[in-house]
Amino acid sequence: MKLVYKGKTKDVYALEDGNYLLKFKDDVTGTDGVFDPGANSVGLTIDGVGKSGLKLTKFFFEKLNDKGIPTHYIDCDIDAATMTVSPATMFGNGLEVICRYRAVGSFMRRYGMYAKDGQPLDAFVEVTLKDDERQDPPINEDALHMLGILTRDEYAILKLLTVKISNVVKEELAKKGIELYDIKLEFGRIGEDNHIALIDEISGGNMRAYKDGKYIEPMELEKMMI
Repeated sequence: MKLVYKGKTKDVYALEDGNYLLKFKDDVTGTDGVFDPGANSVGLTIDGVGKSGLKLTKFFFEKLNDKGIPTHYIDCDIDAATMTVSPATMFGNGLEVICRYRAVGSFMRRYGMYAKDGQPLDAFVEVTLKDDERQDPPINEDALHMLGILTRDEYAILKLLTVKISNVVKEELAKKGIELYDIKLEFGRIGEDNHIALIDEISGGNMRAYKDGKYIEPMELEKMMI
């Protein structure tokens, strides 16, 4: 294995067969020691959160694969906290796609003049650039197209897949009486035809989930779901 990228919450290794290995770490994003899925820096380390996130990621990726929704997932080793994935090409230097069902977090920071905290949203999709220096600025379809990051057709697919995937997660959580407020997804181009597929992970570390109005910590969410 060859280390190709050290990330905030995962390290990426190249395998000899052309696939990649993601090593999940116990670091989570946040600020001042408080977890925040939208933060741009590692805020704290939680023992066991890497394996916990991988268990939930395995659960959701296998659900999506069963439904024919394209992902980069191949298999995983929970004990080693690793996941084997297909190679993927990022859009530019990376995009994050957020699907929002409630007005919280950065949505309220931007639109608090008009939005009420926690008000329902109809699967609102927003795209941000992965750019720590500029605090992951939001970007719209026109700019993505004009800057050559993706085509308009690709944007339409990206948005459609985001809502479809987020709704699958929302429905699975609802089976346990849990409400999904928002979720952050990442996509890339994979395969010989460069089709768009979900990459990275789906865990408590990249969503806000609540039960009876109370926020559920990432590791607690995994215990409730699996």
